Amino acid sequence: MSKIKLGIIGSGRIAQVIHLPILSKLNDVELTALCDHDETRAKAVGDKFNIKNSFSDYRKLLDIESINAIHICTSTDSHKEIALAAIDAGKDVFIEKPVARTYDDVKEIVQAAKSKNRKVMAGMNNRFRPDVMLLRSIIESKELGKIYYVKTGWLRKSLQDFFSNKKERNQTSGALLDMGIVMLDLALWMTGYPDVERVNAVNYFLPKNKAEHTSVSLLGMKNGSTFSLEVSEGVFVERELFYCNIHGENGYGKIAPLHVMKKIDDTVVNVTPTKIQSSENIFYRSYENELKHFVGAIKGLHPLISPVDESLIRMKIIEAIVKSSKNGKEVKFK
Repeated sequence: MSKIKLGIIGSGRIAQVIHLPILSKLNDVELTALCDHDETRAKAVGDKFNIKNSFSDYRKLLDIESINAIHICTSTDSHKEIALAAIDAGKDVFIEKPVARTYDDVKEIVQAAKSKNRKVMAGMNNRFRPDVMLLRSIIESKELGKIYYVKTGWLRKSLQDFFSNKKERNQTSGALLDMGIVMLDLALWMTGYPDVERVNAVNYFLPKNKAEHTSVSLLGMKNGSTFSLEVSEGVFVERELFYCNIHGENGYGKIAPLHVMKKIDDTVVNVTPTKIQSSENIFYRSYENELKHFVGAIKGLHPLISPVDESLIRMKIIEAIVKSSKNGKEVKFK
């Protein structure tokens, strides 16, 4: 397969800023068709990236037999419908995070992918950050010793308008699903996805709004470690905070910025690599690495690093967080 023919569904910000600019520069990719519910925007964006076919109905895009794979860059509530249709049409699929609104929706996508033997990737670009990949390799090599505490979070400045415009969102569609699932995956992936045993959580809401603006959770793992997760779209902070701190018995590592401390004999030594990219480069590189990886997986060069079935455990944890907050009780994880 010399060139992968791709169809892009959704031409909003994530498609225009990330997917299309990166994919259009790959020599082994041909952008075959673009779809958006706004036909005028689909045509304009398509012209910008030299895409010959543009549609307002994604079914017409899926009817193009030569297309190998689909990138779903639409709103989350439409992901399941489009993904199932794309899989049924015999396409491999990339789905931007979050994969779907609920565990059951994700399960349908996973089952369809297995029954049709299609490759379906969940967009988790932070796995492909250079600093994350480096820290994960350090953790995997046991240089930090046994991991016992992970603290991760994403706090944005107060943006109440963000929620006031989302009237139809359910309880798992606020900061927790938009941001929490990203940080949850980051912490779990870097530490080898340990099994969760119990969940305690509190979510905070704006008046008359079903979408939480802040979520704070404590996860107890079966291996004895503890994970702390905090995300907020409405907290009052001086600047945006994005972090994942990993504490081991023999050392400590964190990202944004990358910093690694390691115990050597009786001394704690700074072993942080000297060449570290800027945060802007890391952000762009994460997507570049991710999309190149998806194309390589379609060509059979390697297995998917972020297969859609891993989304099941994330959604199960997210729903346990919602349940714990709603009932004010610890949730035992099965």
